[in-house]
Amino acid sequence: MRSFTVDERRARLARRHRLLSSPDDADSVSALTARLVGLHATDPSTPHLSLWARVPDFTTADLNTALYEEHSVVKHLAMRRTLWVVRAEDLPSIQAAASDRVAANEARRLAADAQKAGVAPDGAAWLEIACAAVLNHLGGEGPCTARQLREALPELTGTYDPAPGKAYGGDGHLAPRVLTVLSARGHIVRGPNDGGWTTSRPRWVATSHWLAPAGPITPEQARADMVRRWLSAFGPATVTDIKWWFGNTLGWARQALADLDAIAVDVHGTPGFVLPGDEEPEQAVEPWCALLPGLDVTTMGWVDRDWYVGEHRSQVFDRNGNAGPTVWVDGRVVGAWRQNSDARVELLLLEDVGRQASKALQAKADELTSWLDGVRINPRFPSPLSKGSAG
Repeated sequence: MRSFTVDERRARLARRHRLLSSPDDADSVSALTARLVGLHATDPSTPHLSLWARVPDFTTADLNTALYEEHSVVKHLAMRRTLWVVRAEDLPSIQAAASDRVAANEARRLAADAQKAGVAPDGAAWLEIACAAVLNHLGGEGPCTARQLREALPELTGTYDPAPGKAYGGDGHLAPRVLTVLSARGHIVRGPNDGGWTTSRPRWVATSHWLAPAGPITPEQARADMVRRWLSAFGPATVTDIKWWFGNTLGWARQALADLDAIAVDVHGTPGFVLPGDEEPEQAVEPWCALLPGLDVTTMGWVDRDWYVGEHRSQVFDRNGNAGPTVWVDGRVVGAWRQNSDARVELLLLEDVGRQASKALQAKADELTSWLDGVRINPRFPSPLSKGSAG
């Protein structure tokens, strides 16, 4: 059985996640997004910073153009009920492989809460009426904010208390959750953003008005397509990695591997898998470093993170497993970064990385400071290290 060393995995990560890219082999926004299957977008600044780390000469206008003018990528609720930026042409596969499962769970919970709150005697019927009203309105009026939809449509009227009797409870509108269901179903998408690139204030649009029609795809085709693409970027990986990343079941992940004729390999003593023909030895890479944002797709890429995080895990991830901004050297997380009171990027290193790497990291920090040009990044899920003092 082929065994992959830690050094090989780190070299594959550097190449396949485009952390060694140069102007000669730069990807476009959509190509880079497709290469990694998707970019985390729960924090609005994350996809911009993820692209800055990988695409030479990237500007925030590049992603905004791809999202809101070219429509070559789109924000979509998918794997693990997480918001992603994905390539538009990949949407049918992502929908069938991940989003349909999210949509069914969200619809079931919302229908139960609406019924429990007394909004309607039949929560499921109420939800479908509300969804139809939203789609009909967007078809006639064009892009609308959530507030505009709520004020225009009586079908969205209704509140619920998510935590009755608790101090953090209180009435909340059901309307945003209707939009969540519709977006997870792929019926609406986040259109023009009324906020800056660090803020999410979308106007919702009907998917049929925003994207070209796509051909049908079966769940089986979607599963094989997505897992093949994911393994190409993240393999070798365990079946647990695949189950977690896609937010699906172990049976689903095992069937995908069987359909792909995936090759069993050894990953640090644990059974793992790669695609057929992808077992060749990985050549070493030149020294490299990177500054990645909170929730970056690489930092969040695997369940077993010891091979690239090691003893620093509790410092760079919060208690719920969300990654804060990270500092990388040669395939390892060695610390975090944040901005100081002057908006300069400062490094919070957890170990001595040597003189050469220190100089390269400082150059990266200076480059990011210049690129941000005074814009402050406030990670939605800061890590203990990024919230603390420099070590």
